[in-house]
Amino acid sequence: MKVAYLGPAGTFSEEALRAAAGGSDFAPVPTVTIHAAVEAVETGVAERAFVPFENSIEGTVRPTLDALAFDTDRVRIVGEYDHRVHQMLIAAEQLDLGEIERVLSHPQGAAQCSGFLRAELGSAEVETVSSTSEAVRRVTAEPARRWAALGSAAAAEAYGGVVLRADVEDELDNVTRFVWLAGEGGGPAAGADGRRWRTTLVFDELGADHPGALVDALSVLSDREINMTRIESRPRRSGLGSYLFFIDLDGRADDPVVATGIEALRERAETVRVLGSYPVGGPPPIP
Repeated sequence: MKVAYLGPAGTFSEEALRAAAGGSDFAPVPTVTIHAAVEAVETGVAERAFVPFENSIEGTVRPTLDALAFDTDRVRIVGEYDHRVHQMLIAAEQLDLGEIERVLSHPQGAAQCSGFLRAELGSAEVETVSSTSEAVRRVTAEPARRWAALGSAAAAEAYGGVVLRADVEDELDNVTRFVWLAGEGGGPAAGADGRRWRTTLVFDELGADHPGALVDALSVLSDREINMTRIESRPRRSGLGSYLFFIDLDGRADDPVVATGIEALRERAETVRVLGSYPVGGPPPIP
């Protein structure tokens, strides 16, 4: 099975994918962006994608949400995996922190280490790149420059970098929730029965725009004692004041109570789309 993920070698996505696969065989398909990994499933280039969804420090990974909401119709979330992230400060050779002129990182990595960067590297320029692995690759490719990168220990090993400082994330409990994506018909793996389930929805354009409209819409869930564990809004790309709402619910979409709650929500919103229903921390959806 082909699995797309944010590459190149040594990214946290690759590190998490290998851990999440649990020994299952797969053909890795590294992509240059998160959007490209999601699109690989939409177009049939890969049967699965494995992409970051939210981080315990920085919150939702917006490229993943936007790709699911705006740019794909057939992609569904079929599983998830929580991965603890340890950021390393990496250079081509040993440097004192005061010598570093520029730090390269993926935007999420820089955000997760913003306190460290301010306190220890306040005079260094921060440059964002497509992935933490690409940051390490560029830094190690130009040893004459006094540059450093934020990335994984695996990236340092892959590109021959030197770890100047380990675990530089601002919070040691730095966890990223990744999701498995599949096309239509690619549901969760067998063996997920008996686990707690989660359902992710996106809806927009509340039918009656009035004070409390969002609360009224969500009340169809609370009235049925359906627990909502996350809500996120994103601009709808159709003018100011127009939003999409992403929510996570406890339970399976085909559970009678959850199903009736979703149908009731359809009466309050212009569109409601189920992005996926999947076991929480379930087995990897790789046959």
